[in-house]
Amino acid sequence: MPTPDSDPTYHCVDPDALSPTPDYPCDRRSVSDDAGLGVLAAAVYTIDPGEQLPRTYHYHEQREELFSVREGTLTVETPEGEDELSAGELFVAHPGSPHRPYNPESAEEPVEVLGVGAPASDIAHPYDPDA
Repeated sequence: MPTPDSDPTYHCVDPDALSPTPDYPCDRRSVSDDAGLGVLAAAVYTIDPGEQLPRTYHYHEQREELFSVREGTLTVETPEGEDELSAGELFVAHPGSPHRPYNPESAEEPVEVLGVGAPASDIAHPYDPDA
């Protein structure tokens, strides 16, 4: 059974104070980098109309992912269709499950999302729904 660490570490993180990830298709700010997380990938995203959260429609071999919509409406494309999630709702993708979270061009407002996944390093494999 685990015992309390004699030198515990905690972080209070202000997402607005985090640096944006360069060359990303939306505003992504890594909580993992700021907090020094090694096993869990965590980031906050602001997705403007017409932007998508990932770099590509994709799946992971090992990573489990969870997206929590904080504000706005997130659209998630899967091979089964599209789902719209409102603030307070969650989307979960298991390993091997293609998905593409995005904010449609027709949206009237940005979407704010907290995304978490484990393991932290698991390459995203592109998925082509027309293949």
